[in-house]
Amino acid sequence: MNGFHVAQLNVGRSVAPLDDPIMAGFMDRLADINALGERSRGYVWRLQGETGNATTIHAYDDPRMIINLTVWESIEDLYVFAYRSGHMEVFRRRREWFEQLDGPSLVLWWVPAGELPTPAEARRRLELLAAHGPTPDAFTFKTRFDPPKTSAVVSASRVPLSGP
Repeated sequence: MNGFHVAQLNVGRSVAPLDDPIMAGFMDRLADINALGERSRGYVWRLQGETGNATTIHAYDDPRMIINLTVWESIEDLYVFAYRSGHMEVFRRRREWFEQLDGPSLVLWWVPAGELPTPAEARRRLELLAAHGPTPDAFTFKTRFDPPKTSAVVSASRVPLSGP
């Protein structure tokens, strides 16, 4: 792979606080799904806090907005994990636990191998996708872009976005 990995962010706003009984089905499966991801082909890294998951890391002011930030060797490896593994069982039930968002909830982008994205960068990528649609700097599974040919990757932090 051309010296790049694919980063992905997905976000969700839970229908209730994470310790509410309505969220138990999700929270009870979270460690297993994270472990499945870590064992999956192409897995590189995932953001996690002291709890072993990212539910305590807040990239948004809203405490019910949770993030999942990972890095994979290829889009294909990530796709197989997301849609062709035990992850799909939880994904199918997402409406039980998460509200439908007005904008995109998932974004992909290329990172140089060995570099890890930050939650702030990931959020900027999602905002870029929402503002401009899929571009080489922020895209989706449906509209994919090849990795850059050089190591000169445009940082989302340098891409002007509207708003604060």
